[in-house]
Amino acid sequence: MPSFDISSEVDMVALSNAVDTASKQITNRYDFKGTSAKVELNEKDSLITLFGDNDFQLDQIKDILLPGMEKKEPDSTKRLEHKDVQKVGGNKVKQVLEIKDGIDSELAKRISKLIKDSGLKVQASIQGDTVRVNGAKRDLLQDAIAFVKKSVTDFPLQFGNFRD
Repeated sequence: MPSFDISSEVDMVALSNAVDTASKQITNRYDFKGTSAKVELNEKDSLITLFGDNDFQLDQIKDILLPGMEKKEPDSTKRLEHKDVQKVGGNKVKQVLEIKDGIDSELAKRISKLIKDSGLKVQASIQGDTVRVNGAKRDLLQDAIAFVKKSVTDFPLQFGNFRD
């Protein structure tokens, strides 16, 4: 029985390249000279930390970082969860952006419900942080992929592990 998996994996190499490129742009910008503006990526904890002198500067750093991330990996900014801005010693501020990896249970339930309600003759089952979709024919699975791509636009999804 043909099947495929719906998952959401972070391309850490592309993300690291985007953060490195943003760091270089920040160090080269004249308006950031002599400030505490910088971007750090913690791959182990899946966090991006932005440092700046004020909220306005954090917004400028995001204006550099987020388009760079989109160039390297489309829809990658949709997986970021923006935490609150924190005051750090004196008048400095920082903001943590958490990188969500995999499909959380709420989104997995929403995807499987969408597939079941669509009327397509396929079955969806949740397996950890992926959703496996089974169907009798390859064409039905391709219809299911098109339907899910059209329906779920708020989180980046990958469709892989296609088996006949």
